[in-house]
Amino acid sequence: MSETAKVDGPMILVVDDDEHLRELHEQLLSGAGYTVVLASSGPEAVEAAQNEAVDLVLLDLAMPGMDGIEAMARMLDANRQLPVIIYTAYSTYRDDFQTWTAEAYVTKESSRAELLKAIREALEKRGRAVPDAALQAEQVEAGEDAKQG
Repeated sequence: MSETAKVDGPMILVVDDDEHLRELHEQLLSGAGYTVVLASSGPEAVEAAQNEAVDLVLLDLAMPGMDGIEAMARMLDANRQLPVIIYTAYSTYRDDFQTWTAEAYVTKESSRAELLKAIREALEKRGRAVPDAALQAEQVEAGEDAKQG
């Protein structure tokens, strides 16, 4: 079943079968001012997208059972305006036409700053206000990337 970390910002549904990654994303995103809903499978994601006021989906593709591509298709069938960011370890999916309906495609090797930027841009494109904490978190993460790079 999906879990929700309540903050006042836009609601992001994080879908990943890896519990550790779900928890890391929950910490990053809730710290950036977003409300976070967690789902560990495609069916949970589809249910959460139907039952929660989700503003954006951060979606892993390689999951057992219903994969992310099928889950994305079902969520978009119900709500064509729902922005989905594919977040996967596999860059090869980028060439799969079934992923082209996603708002953005971010590989897991990307920095947290890149992920936060993709989320911000997708929400702003839809006219959603982005929390000040999200902008600050993006700047901090970009600064950390610059130090490491």
